[in-house]
Parts: sequence; C-alpha cells; structure tokens
Amino acid sequence: MNLADAVAHLTPEHWERASRQLIRKALAEFAHERLIEPERTGEGSYVVRSDNGLTEYRFTAVRRALDHWQVDAASITRHRDGAELPLAALDFFTELQKSLGLSDEVLPVYLEEISSTLSSTCYKLTKPPVTAAELARAEFQTVETSMTEGHPCFVANNGRLGFGVHEYLSYAPEAASPVRLVWLAAHRSRAAFTAGVGIEYEPFVRDELGAETVERFHGVLRGQGLDPADYLFIPVHPWQWWNKLTVTFAAEVARRHLVLLGEGDDEYLAQQSIRTFFNRSAPHKHYVKTALSVLNMGFMRGLSAAYMEATPAINDWLAQLIERDEVLRSTGLSIIRERAAVGYRHLEYEQATDRYSPYRKMLAALWRESPVPTLKEGEQPATMASLLHVDHEGASVAGALIERSGLAPAEWLRRYLRAYYVPLLHCFYAYDLVFMPHGENVILVLRDGVVQRAIYKDIAEEIAVMDPEAVLPPEVSRIRVEVPEDKKLLSVFTDVFDCFFRFLAANLATEGVLDEDTFWRTVAEVTREYQQSRPELAEKFRQYDMFAPEFALSCLNRLQLRNNQQMVDLADPSGALQLVGTLRNPIAGF
Repeated sequence: MNLADAVAHLTPEHWERASRQLIRKALAEFAHERLIEPERTGEGSYVVRSDNGLTEYRFTAVRRALDHWQVDAASITRHRDGAELPLAALDFFTELQKSLGLSDEVLPVYLEEISSTLSSTCYKLTKPPVTAAELARAEFQTVETSMTEGHPCFVANNGRLGFGVHEYLSYAPEAASPVRLVWLAAHRSRAAFTAGVGIEYEPFVRDELGAETVERFHGVLRGQGLDPADYLFIPVHPWQWWNKLTVTFAAEVARRHLVLLGEGDDEYLAQQSIRTFFNRSAPHKHYVKTALSVLNMGFMRGLSAAYMEATPAINDWLAQLIERDEVLRSTGLSIIRERAAVGYRHLEYEQATDRYSPYRKMLAALWRESPVPTLKEGEQPATMASLLHVDHEGASVAGALIERSGLAPAEWLRRYLRAYYVPLLHCFYAYDLVFMPHGENVILVLRDGVVQRAIYKDIAEEIAVMDPEAVLPPEVSRIRVEVPEDKKLLSVFTDVFDCFFRFLAANLATEGVLDEDTFWRTVAEVTREYQQSRPELAEKFRQYDMFAPEFALSCLNRLQLRNNQQMVDLADPSGALQLVGTLRNPIAGF
C-alpha cells in the first residue's frame, strides 16, 4: 500500500459526514446520561450550550421511552456570536469538557479515541453501500464485517489506540482483510494449556493446524536443537507479535522460552470484538481469541493467562446447566463453548505487577466453538448487533427481517424475545446467573427472517453468579460475585432494556414498523408469561420486580469519560457503576 492510499478515506466530505453522525450520537447519549441538559426552545427543538455559554448547538429530537433522545443529524447547527459555524467533533468535546467531566489528563487521550472513531467511520463511508434488505439475507461473515456503528451507547467506541492506519486496514473487522495468525512455541515451564472434558492437547492442535503444519513447526524447534515435547503452541495476533512481544518479551525470545514458528495456513476474519477471529478457510473450526494490547472502549484488550486456566471448566459447567434445564432447552438456547485455552506467564513482570496489570495480559489465547457445525438446513446465523444496524437509506436490519418473515411485527418480536430474553430472565431468577448479553455477544439463528434460537458467547470472562452462597465447583468459583441487592436486576434493566431494546424500539418506531407502546407491551407480556410458567419462583419475582415503576440509570459513557484507560475496577465491578437518577420502567404500566 502506498502512502496516499492509506489515507484516501480521509476526505473533507467524509470527515464532515462522520463528524455530524458522531455529534448526533454524543448529543443523544450524553443527554440520556444527563451529562448535558438540552433546553427546549420549541416543539421538538432544543439547544445545548458550551461550558462558557458562548457556543450553541441547536437541533431537533424526538424523546422516547427510557429517556431516549432521537436526534435528527441533519438538524444540528453550531452558533457563536450570531454566526453559524461548521460542526467540528473535536471542538464539541473541548467546548463541553467540564460538563462531560473530562479531566485534563483524560481529555487528549479521549480526543485521540474520537479521532480514531471518526477515521474508521470515514473508511466505512468508502465501502459500497449494502442495504438492510440485502443484509437480512446475507451470509454470516458478510453481516459481521458490514456493521458500522459499534457499541450503541459508547460515543468513542472505535478507539483502537495502538493501531496505525496500515494496521487498521489489515485488522479492523470492517476492513474484512484475511489475517494469518502468528504461532509461537512457549516453553512448558512458563505456559499452560487447559481444555474442556475430552480434549487432549496433541489431537486438538493437530485438528486446528493440520498435521503438515504441526510437523513444520516441530521442524523449526528441532532445527534450533529444541525438543518439541517441551513446548506448547500459542496463536498470536500479528499486531501483538510486532508491537509487543518482540519488544516487551524480548528476553523470552532471546532465551528460547518463546520461539517464533511462523504463520499458520488458515485465513481468519476479525470479528466485531476485534481480537477474536473466525476461521474463513475452515468455518467449522474454532474461533481464536487472542491478546491484543490496544486501548479500546475503556480497556486494554489483553487476555489474562491466569483467567485462561479456568475458562474451559466454566464453559463446561454452563453447558451442563443449560442442558439440564427444561426452560432453557425449550427456548433453544445454546452457548458456543470456549473449549481450550493457553496462557503464558512472564515471571518477571508478574513479580512487578498486581493481577490486573495489562503486563499480565499480553500472551494468551482461547479457542471457541464455531456455530457453523450446529446449523440445520436453511438456518442463517447473524450477530445480534445487526438488529440495530441502520443502512444509508435509514432502514434497519430488524425492519428488513420483519418484512422478510411475513409475520406481524409484534409476533416477530415475541419470537425474538423468547429466544434471547426469556433465557436471560430464567438464568437470573433460577440461578442468580447473569451474562453480558449485548449485541456483539449473541448470535441469532434465523430462518426466513424469523429468529429460531439464540447462541450466547464470550462466556468465561463475562458471566457471574450473584449469590455469594452458591455452591459451585472449585474451578468455577471465580464467577461468584457479591452484588448489592438493589443493583442485581440492573443486569437486565441496564444491559438489555437500556443498552439494547431502547435502540431497537426507537428504530422500529421511527420506521413506522412497530410503535413503542406495542414494543414494550410485548416485552411485558413475554415477561409475565415466563413468570406465570414458573410459580415455584414467585418469591424471587416479588423480591426482584421486573415491573417496578423505575430503575437506576447506569451510565456507560460516564465511566469512559472518567477513566478511559480502565473504566471499571475489575476487583469491584458493581462498585464502579455510575448511577445517576432513575429511568421510568417502560413495562411497568403493563
């Protein structure tokens, strides 16, 4: 790639469009989180003033359930001293620095994340537009690489600090560039392989890599006078090899604790989560999740060797629980298990750091099942994030799926809720078990546009059992967490209602597919039907009331604006929540 091609997407037109879209989202989400309080100036029109009161942002918006601000991007104008100024995204954040609680330390790094997010939007604007109707019929990975929005709540959601533009074009999911993973041999004195029941290291690696590649890698070790039996293979993100391991782990390479084996033969595609790869050469083989020390959305995206050790056991435990439970079986729920993991411990950095340090998360990987072998004839998988995707003509994929299904919109919604939402309710009430069920962590299996079932993923790092008394196998005990009683149900109210359904309901209402009342009434009916089907849990339903009149507003952007290097103290996740006032529960009235 020549120098000019690398920045060809950065044009004045693209930058203007990207900035307008991002300011629209910032106004909407910051108003939702009550960081800014737009002042009403007329029917549906509002103004937001800068900290010094001299600059005004004027816009029109529709206010919906859950205090959702649907801001019209085309309506936004910026004014100072009676003159209209062009929109400039970076200025927006500096003009509102105090309102947003951005410290002098965080502000420049946050602006860099915003710049990176805008740059990625510009790149997406260069891709040939795909309509929502086309995506509603598209193949699994086409849908995955066509997503443009990232997390619906976070404004700076494509930071990926650490990637240069050439690396962005190689490794960002939207670039859809095939990637070959780098493989290292790690000395067993410092590395550990753990796997689910019935998986042995040798046959597993041979299945993933192929016998020829394994032999080639063994040859590399023997050629340096090393015994292959002393080493474990670890797949590595190419960025991580070039930027971190060759420098930060230089001693390990020099002492042959780590040996470069070369690239594998299979081609992979980066997924929405950026450090997880789908095997494009052999779709039935496992996903590979790698450590990637770039800063993205409030965290360094490393992978902890210590965490990897328990990962397969946690997945096996959850898979058994789902298999034994009649409610979960009846909804069709499944998980794609993280079947094997390998981690490398750099002993010197471990001595120098605490267990949450990014230095302990630079070299590990896990293998997660592919959903492809479980698909029946006519079934089509798609990331749940795609339901919120809106195309260049303003049409949503959810709307296109409803049209394709031929079902009444409320009936389509009911089937989706049964597949995705009922299992979350049941896990909460029956087992005190919660997931991180955002769009990127769920795969929907569709047939002719209708949701058949849901597949949850990203299990071991994201699930929690909120009962301190829960009896768990010792190797699974790390998922037990203590959460204050009044915050437990936020796992549904925040993660599902506020961070997903809020956007889905607004998009369908805007398109005239399904009005908000019918949307939330359907959610209420499905909730009530589930509760009536499990009379033995009546006491829990009273204790944790899904129909409570209101719930605490938990603010995600506030976490990132406060500390964009590490949003949440991993030792006390619920203690880090930023709760600001309450939201009216949209199903309370039903």
